[in-house]
Amino acid sequence: MAVYTKIDKNDIRLINNKFDIEKIINFQGIKQGIENTNYLLKSKNKKFILTIFEKRVSEKEVPFFMKLMDNLNSSRIDCPKPLRTRSNSYLIKLKKKTACIVSFLEGKDKKKLNIKDCYSVGKITARMHLVTKKLKLYRKNSMGIKNLNPLLKSIKFKGNKFSKIDLFLKNNLNDINKHWPKKLPNGIIHGDLFIDNIFFKKNKLSGIIDFYFAANDYFMYEIAICINALCFDKTNTKFRINKQKIRNLIKGYENIKKISAKEKKSLNILCKGAAMRYFLTRLYDYTNTPKTALIKIKDPREYYQKIIIHNNLKTYKDYFK
Repeated sequence: MAVYTKIDKNDIRLINNKFDIEKIINFQGIKQGIENTNYLLKSKNKKFILTIFEKRVSEKEVPFFMKLMDNLNSSRIDCPKPLRTRSNSYLIKLKKKTACIVSFLEGKDKKKLNIKDCYSVGKITARMHLVTKKLKLYRKNSMGIKNLNPLLKSIKFKGNKFSKIDLFLKNNLNDINKHWPKKLPNGIIHGDLFIDNIFFKKNKLSGIIDFYFAANDYFMYEIAICINALCFDKTNTKFRINKQKIRNLIKGYENIKKISAKEKKSLNILCKGAAMRYFLTRLYDYTNTPKTALIKIKDPREYYQKIIIHNNLKTYKDYFK
């Protein structure tokens, strides 16, 4: 979440006219995240989240996200519920951009997950996968492995502190493409299960937010993303893998949905691919985000370290012992 597009009282007046909700009396921008513009909207008794879709999300894809969240809500997966306008549409136009409003999910993200939290994340992820594998919705993964080569070519290395790692990235991406698995169990994944997208209330997992990277891909790739995002510990500027967190993440997942032998065999290359994705997207944002944007840029160097760590691991068991 972030703020690229500024709104004013006239936009709030439009929202109050379009939606059959308690009158919005206050709004403020949300700085966290990177992709879309987000505001917290407040009425006298309720809160909502306004999202204005920016760069990487095309207008034609937005109904996919709305239907997905609606289906997950119907299946009791805790996540924001999209609101419909008085004319029964999910979407409105604000500042000539597509926008939506979703319910406010109670709770907040943690700065660090413990092993019990990782177990809970594993369980809700598996529950979500059991729902999404049955859905007749489809969206190609815009951040899938086939999109990483074009992304690498679009990064402006010249004249910044990352200019010397171009060859490292090319060699590792070639290796990932060469060994990427085929025909693993798949369906819709969240695609961005980072710590700031997982909410807790009274120390219990209360739900998942920010489904705007959701797409069809391997379920095991979701686990690889979780390992990269949630199962490393940081001391000063150094990252190390926390195998106890991985064990609990997998244990929670398999409590609900079993992982096949073929999926387990693919874990290392999927983890490398997930780490490469976030290294490249952060590099892109570092070199391309306008200085005027109200946004906190995440440090790409974290994923340089994580790729090296994955390169020193090989088998599924290496992630546990």
